Amino acid sequence: MKRSYLLLHIAVIFAGFTGVFGKLISLNEGLLTWYRVFFSAVILFVILKLFPAGKRISFGEKWDIARVGLLITVHWIFFYASIKYSNISVGVVCYSLTSFFTALFKPMIDRKPFVLSEMLLSGLTLLGISLIFHFDASYQLGIGLGVISSAFAALYTIYNEWLVRSYDSHVINYYQMTGGTIGLGILLPAYLYFFPVVSVIPGREDVFYLLLLSFFCTVGLYLMFAEVLKKVPAFTVNLTFNLEPIYAIVIAFLFFNEGKEVNFSFYAGLFFVMISVVLQTLISVRRAK
Repeated sequence: MKRSYLLLHIAVIFAGFTGVFGKLISLNEGLLTWYRVFFSAVILFVILKLFPAGKRISFGEKWDIARVGLLITVHWIFFYASIKYSNISVGVVCYSLTSFFTALFKPMIDRKPFVLSEMLLSGLTLLGISLIFHFDASYQLGIGLGVISSAFAALYTIYNEWLVRSYDSHVINYYQMTGGTIGLGILLPAYLYFFPVVSVIPGREDVFYLLLLSFFCTVGLYLMFAEVLKKVPAFTVNLTFNLEPIYAIVIAFLFFNEGKEVNFSFYAGLFFVMISVVLQTLISVRRAK
């Protein structure tokens, strides 16, 4: 269990850089996401060729895994759109609502009663997000997109929790990234029609950042994510990922000077988000004992 929690927090650190790459890469959110899933699928293909997973799975199973990959792909589109229409700090804090949507969706999907402690803790996160929502009217579109992205992230985590019980994490991530590449690739022409760009080919600097994003913040991150879900509940994983804003905000303040763009309302909201993380960690440790 200690190893799982260690992997979880390493994954959170990697996740903290995800929003930073979204700011550094000049591509729009649709192209950025497609290149991310494409490069990740290629990297995972090479890994599986070098280290075969062993167990063969049917086409139907591959399809089921790939469909879950579409959820994370849609999440990334809205996540990067949130950052590009606001800033890194706002985008990553909105991701904290994933725990709220997990507490809301999982009982309905599993047809089980709601867990009071999870709903109360998620309420603290929701309160924090509502305070952040009011700190700057010009960022409200970005915040709205961030809320949508967190809903898809919650659905991805819930369905992925089922997959990791039956399949190797490398296999899961490969078919999810492949599903995202094909699914988004089919929709990309229509997307670019409504959101046209000068060029669909990334420059050298963008390619470098995309490779780092794909290798460390996608393949590495989601392999650890899948391993952690074998031992740690989805709600705890999502709530722990609420620590991601801390890492991302520190980076954004240091390198992007975003500290000048936020006010007291933002910090108050962030405080409630962090309180929910601390309380959930204490509850999880107590349950484990």
